[in-house]
Amino acid sequence: MVRKISFTKMHGAGNDYIYVNTMEQKVPNPAEAAIAWSDRHKGIGSDGLVLIGKSPVPEADFTMHIYNADGSEAMMCGNASRCIGKYLYDRNFTTKTSIRLLTLSGIKVLHLHLLPEGVVGSVTVDMGEPVLENESQFIPHHGLDKGIFVSMGNPHYVLFTDDVDQVGETGRILEHHPAFPQRCNIEFARIEDDGNILPPEGRSVARIRTRVWERGSGITMACGTGACATAVAAALTGKAGRTSHIVMDGGTLSIEWKEADNHVYMTGPAEFVFDGEIEIDSKM
Repeated sequence: MVRKISFTKMHGAGNDYIYVNTMEQKVPNPAEAAIAWSDRHKGIGSDGLVLIGKSPVPEADFTMHIYNADGSEAMMCGNASRCIGKYLYDRNFTTKTSIRLLTLSGIKVLHLHLLPEGVVGSVTVDMGEPVLENESQFIPHHGLDKGIFVSMGNPHYVLFTDDVDQVGETGRILEHHPAFPQRCNIEFARIEDDGNILPPEGRSVARIRTRVWERGSGITMACGTGACATAVAAALTGKAGRTSHIVMDGGTLSIEWKEADNHVYMTGPAEFVFDGEIEIDSKM
């Protein structure tokens, strides 16, 4: 038996996902669906599948479950969380401009920034505190400087290098390195401006070119948690201050690691691409 599932395609800085509102319909086997639907030749085409739901606990408003293109479940995705904020507000599922989103890495607070016409233009996500690992876990690879491990609810290994375009070759290898038994997201970052020039708002803002190999998806246009990890790693190593513009393949994300609460705040766009329906076998 065949039935149809309605979906919305969205992207944040080019990081595109298929969104299904599980408050209205169910996806029986989301891991299998993520693999089939993410295929850019035979499916819808995306970096993965995101399920939006109502929170089962009063501390949060809604939930997010995210499945990578290979069917593995991710703990957190910054770009997807921003898109969920826009989806919920613009599609009239909430009137709140501050949304508490329950993820597998905890509750994230989304602050929606509205355009004059009353729709969401960008979203700031409180990503919480970064978790740093002991230097003994850092691994050298093929002459690269040692990277910095930062967890933003999911694991990231940030390498500073002039050759960010090695993301495909080296990222594929490092994702499966024995040092990362659960696999890892890999960032290749190059400092383009260390932020010595003060912008109008009076803060020193670094500009960092970054390319990402995402665990379970490969090269993606952007990665919100990866941008946060890169900004934290740059601040830790003295390559930048606590505010950075992370320039990724699909666009730029603004990251601030605040001293006041040690939280990382990510600001960036969220866009609708199209709505559609896909036929599935009822066994899926």
